[in-house]
Amino acid sequence: MSGRRAIPGLALTLGTTLVYLTLIAFLPIAALLLKAASLGWADFVSIATTRRALSTYRVTILCAAYATLFNAAFGLLLAWILTRYQFWGRRVLDGLVDLPFALPTAVAGVALVTLFVPNGWLGQWLEPLGIKVAFALPGIVIAMAFTSLPFVVRSVQPVLMEMNRDVEDAGMLLGASDFQIFRRIILPQLLPALLSGCALAFGRSLGEFGAVIFIAGNIPLKTEIVSLLTIIRIEEFEYSSAAALAVVMLAAAFVMFFVTNALQIWYGKRAGAR
Repeated sequence: MSGRRAIPGLALTLGTTLVYLTLIAFLPIAALLLKAASLGWADFVSIATTRRALSTYRVTILCAAYATLFNAAFGLLLAWILTRYQFWGRRVLDGLVDLPFALPTAVAGVALVTLFVPNGWLGQWLEPLGIKVAFALPGIVIAMAFTSLPFVVRSVQPVLMEMNRDVEDAGMLLGASDFQIFRRIILPQLLPALLSGCALAFGRSLGEFGAVIFIAGNIPLKTEIVSLLTIIRIEEFEYSSAAALAVVMLAAAFVMFFVTNALQIWYGKRAGAR
């Protein structure tokens, strides 16, 4: 047999990949870290721990966590419906899952404002009930959940499609309840993909900007997110301060991905030991 391959060898493919990663990822991150390092440790801590900065961390991380929890449940349910049931309009619904990827985030923000402002389509009914969405934390959560939902659905969906249904049928024949089948058979197979999707959704929510600023109201110490405060610092030509804020959120994202990967490895070893 010929030793030819459809794709070039390791040297060319690896070299191209490393050049691409260096230009697109490593160099910008390195520039950010160097800019933040120019402050010195005392100045960095002083900028990163101001009352306004701490408030933006709290708002951003809290809302991103709530949005991720919602997407974990709703995204799993949506992926289940799309893979396990046949119904009219299923392909349309499947296509709409990717809408947040194609839709400019500013357009998504305007659409959410149209729905949830006090005189909006939904806001006019929610406001009399004392439910404030626009210019409040619930609006930020909704915007983050909308833009990050596809990460969970598209991570879980392929696993559900490839899952062997014979094990579920065997569980039913042995008398297991639907909840037992889901908890002991389905969920263990889905958990690594679900964790991966949630990590991606959380990371996207941390950095979300366009959809959030329209519905958040951007009130300092109340609904201001880190991305907006970073932009404000750049507009004020305080590039080192903006870099310090960005480094804090970059660290938070790296910690989240590290924890998620550690959980996946731990769960994989535990499942392999059974």
